[in-house]
Amino acid sequence: MGKCCAFERTQDMLGFRFSPLHLGEISTFLKIMNGQAFVLNERAKALAHYPHLRRAGGFLFVSGTSSRRPDNTIEGATVNPDGSVDLDIRAQTKAVIENIRVILQCAGADLEHLVEVTTFLVDMKDYPGYNEVYNTYFDAETGPTRTTVAVHQLPHPQLVIEIKAVALDPEGQE
Repeated sequence: MGKCCAFERTQDMLGFRFSPLHLGEISTFLKIMNGQAFVLNERAKALAHYPHLRRAGGFLFVSGTSSRRPDNTIEGATVNPDGSVDLDIRAQTKAVIENIRVILQCAGADLEHLVEVTTFLVDMKDYPGYNEVYNTYFDAETGPTRTTVAVHQLPHPQLVIEIKAVALDPEGQE
């Protein structure tokens, strides 16, 4: 069986050294190092190969989440009879936060466990509407740290917001 290199804990000054592992051991090694993946079949499917959430090192890492529904329609996007589309940042923000809540609940956590969120807005003109909804969920004393950036586009033209998040893992706390 082939071999490859991986990190192994040692007592040397740097704390790590390379050690050959058999390929059959790699999946076990990566599972330990990479944590536990959560792929939720009842939620909107990922657009590539990544989980909705990963539990690792006492934290829960939530992949970028949008207002997509499980049927791939977009909450906060209304197609009018003339083909024009109305995009509602408030409805999309609420849907994104509620989607994150459901994802966290699958790992035994909730919004109060969030320690950091990064928000991607397609247009900063939506910042006030986003804040309006965000502030109904979180406050400065107990809410997560936050970064908001403008991006050129998101994976679907009807999406105006995406949020990725990090939460403390209540099951990983002592």
